[in-house]
Amino acid sequence: MFFWKTWKALADNGVMGINRRNADYVLKYNKRHLYPVVDDKILTKERAIAAGIHVPEMYGIIETEKDFDTFDSIVANHNDFVIKPAQGAGGDGIIVIADRFEGMFKTVSGKIISRDEIGHHISSILSGLYSLGGHRDRVLIEYRVSPDQIFKSISYEGVPDIRIICLMGYPVMAMLRLPTRQSGGKANLHQGAIGVGVDLGCGMTLKGTWLNKIISKHPDTTNPVDGVQLPDWDGFMRLAASCYELSGLGYIGVDLVLDQDQGPLILELNARPGLNIQIANDAGLTARCHAVEHHLARLKKEGRTENAEERVAFSQKHFAKNLDRTPPADNSTAESA
Repeated sequence: MFFWKTWKALADNGVMGINRRNADYVLKYNKRHLYPVVDDKILTKERAIAAGIHVPEMYGIIETEKDFDTFDSIVANHNDFVIKPAQGAGGDGIIVIADRFEGMFKTVSGKIISRDEIGHHISSILSGLYSLGGHRDRVLIEYRVSPDQIFKSISYEGVPDIRIICLMGYPVMAMLRLPTRQSGGKANLHQGAIGVGVDLGCGMTLKGTWLNKIISKHPDTTNPVDGVQLPDWDGFMRLAASCYELSGLGYIGVDLVLDQDQGPLILELNARPGLNIQIANDAGLTARCHAVEHHLARLKKEGRTENAEERVAFSQKHFAKNLDRTPPADNSTAESA
């Protein structure tokens, strides 16, 4: 009975569970044949480049063990770079090279690794050790993002990223993910990173969640994680909204980073975004998604659609902080959500 009451209370407050996410959004809005566009980081990057969307520069691709011979030429002009599996998930299999040291390479954590060790790791990636489903994979070597200085006091070592969940191109919820010592400098919540809610209206950070607990300070830097104004928030929102046209998928998580030189960049897309973002925002996804669906139904009756900028404007107006608990009663009242 306790679990039933708990589930009922969460549902009444618009909190989305995994079954609803899968049935009502992932399966409904994401056509299966389009999954490779987001499950393969190389395909995502190639599509983004073709569409003129900003992503970290791709230095090269290694597709077979024999192609490792091209590694030296790929990284010849770069002291720092990132090696990642094209079909990896959760940050597994990623090596971030920060510098070189006497013919070897230094990772962002300071570990020295040899060329042979990198070759062995690349071989593991190619074999499918880190890929979804364990299938053979490809290796992507790309630009290493340098996080904006605004994150220096609230992040540990790695690169913070911003996850924005979008429904049919409408941003519905956002979260800043901050690396910690426990996460090994990676911005992955299941490895111990911090999730911090973000006000969609203005880009101000809200409270944080770490290991499923609400926190106000970063455990390593001890600085507050709330009340931080993310720069160029409109730019982040437009990039996220534009990924609907890029991928063709209706329900996605867009992962972005803020580079100190290049500004907002799209890192990758996720067709099955997690639900912890609701804890970080102290708000449910269901009401916001219903608001978008009602809005789309009204637009359909009027025979019109909205572009990325109009979709962003809708989201910023209706999903700003403290506007989550008034879901629309019908199509005519969608804009009051």
